[in-house]
Amino acid sequence: MINLEVPKKAGTLINQAYQAAAEVFRPISRKYDRAEHTYPAELDMFAALLDGLNSSGEGGAGAAGVRRSEKNEKPGNRNGSNLNIVLGTIEMCWGDVGLLLSMPRQGLGNAAIGSVATDEQLKKFSGLWAAMAITEPDCGSDSAAITATARLDGDEYVINGEKIFVTAGERADAVVVWATLDKTKGRAAIKSFVVEKGTPGFEVVRVEHKLGIRASDTAVLRFENVRVPKENLLGTPEIDTAKGFAGVMQTFDNTRPLVAAMAIGVARAALEETRKILTDAGVTIDYDKPVHSQHAAAATFLQLEADYESAYLLTMESAWMADNRKPNSLQASMAKAKAGRSVVEITLKCVELAGTLGYTEESLLEKWSRDAKILDIFEGTQQIQQLIVARRILGKTSAELK
Repeated sequence: MINLEVPKKAGTLINQAYQAAAEVFRPISRKYDRAEHTYPAELDMFAALLDGLNSSGEGGAGAAGVRRSEKNEKPGNRNGSNLNIVLGTIEMCWGDVGLLLSMPRQGLGNAAIGSVATDEQLKKFSGLWAAMAITEPDCGSDSAAITATARLDGDEYVINGEKIFVTAGERADAVVVWATLDKTKGRAAIKSFVVEKGTPGFEVVRVEHKLGIRASDTAVLRFENVRVPKENLLGTPEIDTAKGFAGVMQTFDNTRPLVAAMAIGVARAALEETRKILTDAGVTIDYDKPVHSQHAAAATFLQLEADYESAYLLTMESAWMADNRKPNSLQASMAKAKAGRSVVEITLKCVELAGTLGYTEESLLEKWSRDAKILDIFEGTQQIQQLIVARRILGKTSAELK
């Protein structure tokens, strides 16, 4: 049975993450929203603290990977790294999601490395700040349509292709690049490779101007005959057509709950700010009265809060399942779909409820509404998540249900 109460042992972690968000992220949130493409230097010292937290085994405040190992695990329900990372991410994104995405050594590529790399690769890439490069000019959320190639030549892979919308693509030390070993083999041939900055042929083409998460850099990358050691391929080089895309998709099973957690943190921030504004305006939110008998603004707020709660519970479930080695692809997509849609609806409605305060820079509400949209897009759009959920529930393959 799944207990969705926050475990007591996570209390210290949550408090530390909240304090960091309140004292480090919130005070500089507006500053780096305005100063797009400027690296938040305040994060350097904070990143060192996170390194210590993660190395101690506590984890929880960054996009660290999650190992699914049965070694030394006790029987019964387990609340482990996945749940801790989700809980910490919620608190940090209550502070600022763009700043979290700018944290050194806490990139989505680090989650990929931490989740699927061998023990030898974990040591080799320890300390790297890794971005993750999936999307291409002609390949959006359909990751199976990737055209970037990786050809084995002796002891090296030669990578060619272009990637767009790479979070931390300019600032990171390395990039986890998704490329195909053989286009004729379909999804099963898609693998991920660690490509370090400075490798000949690896170029940052440009950095994008964006609607939201402006503190985070988003880059276009080009790979022209980039040679990397064959040991930089994460996981196994074998092309297993029977297994299909499952191997590389394990990364998404770990990162989608993280993105859902980011959305939950932003949604909670917006709800808390809106509650204060409504209270100051004399609007009473009463949990003991029927919604239809309350002030219209209060009734709307209660509906938004219920939407938030459902997204939160789905995310907790997907993290708990990963900690307990249960297949969570369905739940990860459900959490990402629900949280991504909810945070957009919640933040926009909060802007509306707050009136002029919601649309000006006197409050962070307008910023959160801009930041929210990307959380419904990256790591698989709303439409892709719903398609995955439908396939899982109906027992259809990708060829049967497109």
